Amino acid sequence: MEHADAISVRGGESDSIQNPIRHQKGKPRNAWSLPALQIPFTGNPFSKLFIAISSERFQHIGLPILILAVLIFVAAFQSLNLISDRQRLLNEDLDRLALVGEVVVSRLESNPTLIDSLDSPTLARVFLQSVLPESAKRQGNTVFIIGQSGRVSASLPAEEAYRDARLTTLLNGNMALTTRQNLPARGEINLIGSMPANALYAAIDTPASGRAASVLVVQTHSELLAPWNASLNRNVMFFITLVTVLFVVFSIYRLQTRKAQQAENLFEEAQARFDTALERGHCGLWDWDLSRGRIVWSDSMFQILGMDPLQNALGYGDVDGLLHQTDRNLMEVANAAFSSPDRTIDHRFRMAHRNGTWVWLRMRAELVNSADGTPHLIGTSVDVTEQETLKRRHRDADIRLRDAIETISEAFVLWDAQKRLVMCNSKYQQLYNLPTSIVRGGGHYDDIMAQSRRPRIRKQISTEKKTKKGGETLEAQLEDGRWLQINERRTQDGGFVSIGTDITQIKRNEEKLVDSERRLIATIDEQRRVQQKTDLQAQKLVELAEKYAEEKNRAEAGNKAKSEFLANISHELRTPLNAIIGFSDIMQTRMFGPLGSDKYLEYAQDIHHSGTFLLGVINDVLDMSKIEAGRFQLDPVEVRVDELMDETLRFIKMQAQEANITVDQKLEENLMLTADRRAMKQILLNLLSNAVKFTPEGGRISLTAKQSQKAVTIVIEDNGIGISKSAMKRIGQPFEQAQDQFTKDHKGTGLGLAIAKSLAKLHGGSLKIRSTVGKGTLVVMRLPRVCKDKKPEPKENQPPAPLLDELEAETRAA
Repeated sequence: MEHADAISVRGGESDSIQNPIRHQKGKPRNAWSLPALQIPFTGNPFSKLFIAISSERFQHIGLPILILAVLIFVAAFQSLNLISDRQRLLNEDLDRLALVGEVVVSRLESNPTLIDSLDSPTLARVFLQSVLPESAKRQGNTVFIIGQSGRVSASLPAEEAYRDARLTTLLNGNMALTTRQNLPARGEINLIGSMPANALYAAIDTPASGRAASVLVVQTHSELLAPWNASLNRNVMFFITLVTVLFVVFSIYRLQTRKAQQAENLFEEAQARFDTALERGHCGLWDWDLSRGRIVWSDSMFQILGMDPLQNALGYGDVDGLLHQTDRNLMEVANAAFSSPDRTIDHRFRMAHRNGTWVWLRMRAELVNSADGTPHLIGTSVDVTEQETLKRRHRDADIRLRDAIETISEAFVLWDAQKRLVMCNSKYQQLYNLPTSIVRGGGHYDDIMAQSRRPRIRKQISTEKKTKKGGETLEAQLEDGRWLQINERRTQDGGFVSIGTDITQIKRNEEKLVDSERRLIATIDEQRRVQQKTDLQAQKLVELAEKYAEEKNRAEAGNKAKSEFLANISHELRTPLNAIIGFSDIMQTRMFGPLGSDKYLEYAQDIHHSGTFLLGVINDVLDMSKIEAGRFQLDPVEVRVDELMDETLRFIKMQAQEANITVDQKLEENLMLTADRRAMKQILLNLLSNAVKFTPEGGRISLTAKQSQKAVTIVIEDNGIGISKSAMKRIGQPFEQAQDQFTKDHKGTGLGLAIAKSLAKLHGGSLKIRSTVGKGTLVVMRLPRVCKDKKPEPKENQPPAPLLDELEAETRAA
């Protein structure tokens, strides 16, 4: 198996494959070379320096730089010398000019009478010829006498071009020398025509008139530096000649090195091909000096182990430390080469990889003697880790396969193309009573069958036809009652495999299934008869459903007739009630005079109370019908709860006082509610009327109202007679009362609670009743602070809406 670390050590698989020569050129030169093996060179630091200087990289890059540096050094050195010589000549000339000027100035200062004659050109020239020594005249100096007028009086040697020239013109406008405080002054100037020259300027002072004349000594650079210019020309020619010679020598050297480089490239390409072959083949070279115990490896050998290549030889101890502890007999294997006829070895061993794994190597080497007679074991080591891994996996797979075949419940046997036994399990061996010795050697089919004791088959069934490859499946019943399913199939190499499966339990299950199928058929027949009965019952149910629908229609028609009757009877009762209530009221008020007897007044009051009660019943019936028909409209307004309570209590105050009933109020201040004022008043009046009606004399009624964040809760509690549990189920339904017609002792229609509960629901609230017989009743009404006009869905078979509206209008008017 190839290790991943070996790829990383080689510097990348793709780069090595695409350009192996370029990959190998960047490597340092190792001890291995073609065609022979060499010991790596070692030495002191001077030797390493020599190797560095003689290296090809230094020759290609360092040598031209070195030559250029030498040329620069020579040019710089000669330039500095020339500049130094030039400056020295200029300084010496200035000193000499100073001596000449000092001679002229000292002679004039010693004889002031000569100053007046300096304005004469002839006398001035004679004076200069007499004063200047012959050596000064031969050195090329020019001495100028400037008179009192500031013009040139005379010069030596005579220069007609400068005669009568002014000093400023002579100095080309550069008057720096004449303005210095310390005179005489010397320096460099430009004469007429921008000619550079050295100059000395000195002024002659007389006691009477001050500065009267001056002397200017000039030496031009062209004459002064003529020898220096000749030396400069010689140095330049020398430098050009040197550069030319070095260029020619370097060109010849480069031509020779290029040829040598080509030969070196051919060698490196061959070396790179050799190293690439070793790397791609996962092969390393060994050179084992047995007498000295030194071992030299190729770079590919280091890469196999994931190590960095070394230039020095390894000791045997270093290599022995990498060997597996069970493979540390390499020295014995090497010594065995001496006794081998062909003096060769072929050995497999394991060495440690850098990542901690073990690498299997196969070493093939031959014992040879070097030139000095020392024995060397030279050969190759190939990475066979993948082969060893595959071999181990094949061995493990074979073991697992044999274990799996042995552990299965079927009898298994495998024959090769020559009908030799490959393997079988113990189940097959027991089935055919085979001895252990015969199943180990891989005997022939005929020999094994001859020694086996085949089981006696009582019954054999072929379950399928033979396949093209000769395979078939049989079911056989043995003498002991067991059933076997025998499957034979051909293999790819021409052999065949046979598997015998014990299907006794399957056969028994098949028999049970056949018996179960018979019972199932009988059950199905029974279910068919039951189904027929069920169909008859379903037909009867359909008939009953049709009768139920007919009776329902009759009930709905009766309910409709009842509603129409209530609406019509309420309409018919209104006219006589209006007359009865009107006439009884006239009689009570005695509008047309006294009635005569007091009994008539009492009768009129009874008639008025009865008519008013009957009118209230009719109003309740109309309200209930309108609510059920979904025609009751709410008119929400903002209502003060305390005012609403006071208005309601006025209607029942007289009844409460007559029964000596105490009514307590506990209301929160400024309690507001947005609801239908008339509907709320009717709810409270119905609830309080029932509380007064069913509370005995001397009883108590408490009225509580409080609000939360979104709702208002009104609680009416009394200590009256209470309501039984059986009556609680029907309380709140129209025309339902707690007492029946035979036991009730209070008049009423049973619509008060129904109307109150329906109106509370229309406001989006709820009304709940809790009561205990003999203790009293608690009514809790919870309404939203802002009512929601929630219209109930109209019930079926209600009177038409126009009729209800007409009846309600007439009743309200009455």
